Amino acid sequence: MVVILFRILILIALVLLVYTWIQYLRNPERRLQIAKESNEFFIINDTSNSKKNLRFVYKGCFFEGEKYLGTTEESFEVVDIHITVHSPLELRGITRDDLYFLENEILLQYPYAKITWKHPINELILTDME
Repeated sequence: MVVILFRILILIALVLLVYTWIQYLRNPERRLQIAKESNEFFIINDTSNSKKNLRFVYKGCFFEGEKYLGTTEESFEVVDIHITVHSPLELRGITRDDLYFLENEILLQYPYAKITWKHPINELILTDME
């Protein structure tokens, strides 16, 4: 009887270990960190929840965007996004074309949004993209 209980406990421990490993591999925060280290573009966004912030990495720079809900002609949509950078020193090498690329990627998910870049990013953008 004790041997059977011990085998069941070992089986439960193995299942829990496999589940934890799968959750670790699927974690978006880990994937965001890997994209930052490899200078790739990766975005974490929950389009169905307007209260969760938009987070993305591009060329090793970590950005965060606050989404604000508003009205359009037909429905309530995200109409304003304020984007900040966590560490301004990471902006080294980011060009205006890179910021336009990021705006286009965001506008694909939120077509009614007006994107506002916060300091020091707004110093680089001289012309608005409409």
